[in-house]
Amino acid sequence: MTRVVLSIGSNVGDRLARLQSAVDGLGGSVRALSPIYETDAWGGVEQGPFLNAIVVADDPNLDGPGWLRRAHALEQANDRVRGQKWGPRTLDVDLVCCHDGDTEVFSRDEGLTLPHPLAHLRAFVMIPWLAVDPEASLTVVGESRPVERLLAELEPADRDGVRLTGLLLNLPDPPVYEAHEG
Repeated sequence: MTRVVLSIGSNVGDRLARLQSAVDGLGGSVRALSPIYETDAWGGVEQGPFLNAIVVADDPNLDGPGWLRRAHALEQANDRVRGQKWGPRTLDVDLVCCHDGDTEVFSRDEGLTLPHPLAHLRAFVMIPWLAVDPEASLTVVGESRPVERLLAELEPADRDGVRLTGLLLNLPDPPVYEAHEG
């Protein structure tokens, strides 16, 4: 089984609907959803605030590259345009980390770096992640470290900039099976 932690965010259009569409697109693979947080844009580009959340999902048929393809498909379905680095986004789906059973997946392939190389610097990733998994850990420079400790190492202003909204995402509806007489 491959389990992934995905960071989802949107700051263009109906931000909540964009996040929900990502969750719906993941369907039955969703195992946990964080509350939604609002965060000022990160990266120095002037733009509106993001809604951010964490999704934990698993799918025995997907590996790291498979999850990346799925993330890109979700972004494409929401008209994501890859233009300006750290610019406005209809939907951003980042793979934070991936596990195959108990084994963390590491990748330095072109286009896929696992774990995400900047996740430990982003309060908007770590705060929602801790809301879903208070025992979460992330490998940084070859060392597995508690996310709670990584978050504590960030500047207070970074942590304070991640604001709980009270908005919630809905788990996808389970498939409906009709009874057939036979």
